[in-house]
Amino acid sequence: MRSWFEWVGAMESSVALRESLNAYPIMLTSHVIGMCMFAGLIMMMDLRLAGVGNLNSSITQVQQRLFPWQMVGFTISIVTGLLLLWSDPMRFYSNFYFWTKNLLLILAGLNMWYFHATTYQTVDQWDNDPSPPFGAKVAGVLSIAFAG
Repeated sequence: MRSWFEWVGAMESSVALRESLNAYPIMLTSHVIGMCMFAGLIMMMDLRLAGVGNLNSSITQVQQRLFPWQMVGFTISIVTGLLLLWSDPMRFYSNFYFWTKNLLLILAGLNMWYFHATTYQTVDQWDNDPSPPFGAKVAGVLSIAFAG
């Protein structure tokens, strides 16, 4: 894996991004904005699942309102994150926090998949309840923990 990181780091496009006066700061700022947008909107959904916030709205109403904007934030984060990685891969290769962040993103994705494959299948039965079932609360709390 290290050889791949070194190979990418030596590419002209990687060097050009890394040495650009404006590209790297713009990508980094955009990445932070995308992460804040995505994480903030996910947090709003997680608080509803945990039975703490947005209690006057159904789970599906909250999700319908937030999902398109969550995907905008997610797309910005992924695109700019990959560009940042591409621009200076060796900077991230040995960075503990980079690998931890990616592990937490994978765990959050698995949590989301498991929730949608199990508990969310019965959302019609508990959609308007101010206190969702235990499985939904666990999914919301885990998601908050992984994003924190």
